[in-house]
Amino acid sequence: MKLNAWKDPLILLAAIGISNIGAWIYLIALNLSVLAMTDGSALAVAGLYMTVPLAAIFTNFWAGSLIDRLNKRKLLIGLDLSRAALVLLLPQFDSLALIYATVFVLGMAGSIFAPASMAYVTLLLKPEQRQRFNALRSLVGSGAFLIGPAVAGALLAIGSADFALYSNAAALFLAAALTVVLPNLDGNKAESAVEPLNLKLIRQDVAAVIGFSRQNTYVAAVYLAFSLFMVLATALDSLEAAFSIGVLSLSEQQYGFLVSIAGAGIAAGSLIAAVLSNRLQVPFLIGGGTAFVSAGYLIYAFSAGFWGVATGFFVLAFALAFANTGFQTFYQDNIPVAMMGRIGSIYGLVEAVFIILLTFSFGVTADLLAIRPVIVVGSLLMLAVSVGLGLYMSGKRLAANKKYRKNAARLDGDFR
Repeated sequence: MKLNAWKDPLILLAAIGISNIGAWIYLIALNLSVLAMTDGSALAVAGLYMTVPLAAIFTNFWAGSLIDRLNKRKLLIGLDLSRAALVLLLPQFDSLALIYATVFVLGMAGSIFAPASMAYVTLLLKPEQRQRFNALRSLVGSGAFLIGPAVAGALLAIGSADFALYSNAAALFLAAALTVVLPNLDGNKAESAVEPLNLKLIRQDVAAVIGFSRQNTYVAAVYLAFSLFMVLATALDSLEAAFSIGVLSLSEQQYGFLVSIAGAGIAAGSLIAAVLSNRLQVPFLIGGGTAFVSAGYLIYAFSAGFWGVATGFFVLAFALAFANTGFQTFYQDNIPVAMMGRIGSIYGLVEAVFIILLTFSFGVTADLLAIRPVIVVGSLLMLAVSVGLGLYMSGKRLAANKKYRKNAARLDGDFR
């Protein structure tokens, strides 16, 4: 790995890592602030979590239209600075409604940031760098998963929830400062020349995404199948604490240790995926990764005690690093950069709707029946999706190779 070629990607990874650690500080500190404000209301905290997919639904149908037309580096810097300013305001509020409103706007900013950063990353990286970068990005995310709560705990020990929120704002300012030194990859694109956002423009862009999906059914099918897989995983994760503590009778300390085991699994998987980045094919990463994630959920679903759950957590987290690396590389290799904002936002809108519907359905069913059967059925559905996805990608790959060999044989005959 030549350091000179990796200078800018490593700076971007540092900005992502700092932002991710700050996100954990924000999450823990805000939860504690709302709990203190509402005398321990779990419903009030649950409301915070619902604002994120709701913000995505409100934002994603128009966000892509802006992302694809604006300077992406400037947009990322502006979003980081805006989020930092909003987080600075949170400790000043003593109204739950104002906090929810601010968290909703922060969720909107996050919904814009994700597809915008993917488009910028794709522009920044050479094609041969993408798979290793995505594995390293997953490693950075897992590091934040392990370090973030510890940093949040230390900040809360020496200060307060408000102090932790101020620290999160500082992390976002630092991430913006690092992004400033990265190259401008959109040239001198003038924001003043961008067509104003209106209903006609949004309709045109939605039609463009639908047209792309019809013309590229393979890409659309893989994207939507992987999204369905992750929706199922998110819905099952919402039952994780209730199953571990309520059904398996694990202590809160044991549950906290399980979260650390999952972080270690992601870190180990990401590190191996980065080391083997030139040897592993994207279809294997996606198909094999999702299959083993499903296996981890099934081990977890049928567990009777701590060590069974711990094994399931490690397996699913380890495999998830491969699946995410493969999917991000597939996305960068197959989606035109000029349309990444619109495609990511529209597809993300569909995903957010299904996250809300499926999470609600799983929760209601678990309350009416029992938690374990819901987790077992959800895990089996994930396995079915992963097997179908793996077979579909393998079939397309074999068909492409067969067509290539046939054309090569024909050309070889022509030149004899």
